[in-house]
Parts: sequence; C-alpha cells; structure tokens
Amino acid sequence: MSDYSSQFLTVEVNEHTAIVTFNNPPAHTWTQQSLADLRDLILTLNEDKNIYALVLIGGGDKFFSAGADLNVFADGDKKIAKEMSDIFGQAFETLSNFRGVSISAINGYAMGGGLEVALACDIRLAEEHAVMALPEASVGLLPCAGGTQNLVLLVGEGWTKRMILCGERVDAQRALQIGLVEEITAKGEGKTAAIALAKKVAKQSPVAVSACKTLIQKNRIMPITQALPQERKAFVDLFDSLDQKEGVQAFLEKRKPLWLNK
Repeated sequence: MSDYSSQFLTVEVNEHTAIVTFNNPPAHTWTQQSLADLRDLILTLNEDKNIYALVLIGGGDKFFSAGADLNVFADGDKKIAKEMSDIFGQAFETLSNFRGVSISAINGYAMGGGLEVALACDIRLAEEHAVMALPEASVGLLPCAGGTQNLVLLVGEGWTKRMILCGERVDAQRALQIGLVEEITAKGEGKTAAIALAKKVAKQSPVAVSACKTLIQKNRIMPITQALPQERKAFVDLFDSLDQKEGVQAFLEKRKPLWLNK
C-alpha cells in the first residue's frame, strides 16, 4: 500500500508503475466516493514524474468490477442519476486522458461501469475466466460512462450493438477475437502480465509516450488531414525536451537511457 491509497482503491507502486486494486467487495461496485477517488488519483499521478504506467485490477478472483450498484437508482431520482453520470464521466474521462499508459487486468466479471473503466484504459488484458458485458438496457438504463462511444472504437458498430442492444455477454476468447482485449492470460496471471507490459512502457521516453498517446487519440475527434500536421509539430516539439537529447545520446553511446520525464 502507498500514500495514494484510499478507502476503495488500494495503490502500490512498483518502480514506475502504479497498481490500483479495486477494493469494494464483494463485487467492487462503483460509488460516488470511489469514482471521485479514482478521478483524484489519476490527477495526482499525472503530477508524479516517477509514474509512467497504471495497472487496474479487481481484488480477489471473481470480479474486476460489477459497475454501479443499482440500489442507488431504485428510487428513480433524476438528481441522483445526474450526479452519478457526471462523476462516472469525470472519473473515466480523466483516466482516458492519463498522460501515461493505462492497462486493465480484467480478472473476472466486468459488467456495465466495470467494463467501461476498462474501455477507458489504453490496453486491456483478460484472464481466461473473465466475462464482459454492458447490460444496462436490460434494466431500462444505458451505458453512460463512455460505453456507447468507446466500445465502438474497439470492436466496431456490429459487436457494439450486439453487446448493448442485445445484452450479449462475451467471454475472454470472444473478447480477444473481436478486439475488445489485446491478450488473454491464465487465471491469476493478469496482474503479473500487466506489470510486465508496464515495464516495457518504462523503457520508452515518458515524454514521447505522452505525446504519442495524445496523437493516437486524435482520431476520435478530428479527421486525419488535421491530425497529420499536429503529428509533425509534436515531433519537432520533442526537441525541447531533455529526454529527446538523452534518448539519442544513449543510442549513439550504446547504453540504456536515463529518462527524466522532462
């Protein structure tokens, strides 16, 4: 545990990786407080120059996260609905904009908002027993934390409609097949695999990684004709960084670079 931990989020730091374990048993459902904690944690990690990557995982081996607790919406209170949808958006959009690389290790059921937090990450790994779904329409609701938008970016319109409009669940193998996850691991190995991937991130210049991630996500908001000039500008802007100089010199001197993240 580190100083970053809170009531519902246990955080440990492994070299340049922050490992966040959801801690609201039994199903790690989201509350206003846990969502605010996630938002604030990401904002804090953005300021920690020692953190290059982030791993998310559920405590235990049954649930990654079951999403929102439906008891919150039992009274049909629109004010509560707006408050919850707003904090879901703040938390997961802040996660999507994390300056480093975010990796979800889906180690069980990822349902509704539990899948949406994984969709907000850059990379998704699933343990072989994982099950993923966006079942909100089955209870008269809809995915309001990025599900209708982020899922289609990964799997296309057809599978997005199957999962949301038909309420179809997918297992790890199907998720890999349709591009929802990038890798399957054995049960209990998701965290190890995610940390190993995060260590690869640490070999890259964190300044360059942040710039690359921003550019990659430009495709969500603008046509390629506008993004390409920004790519070239970002390349030139890297020459203002100390990491650019260190990276080139380390290569020429045949040694490992010592990144400063500045």
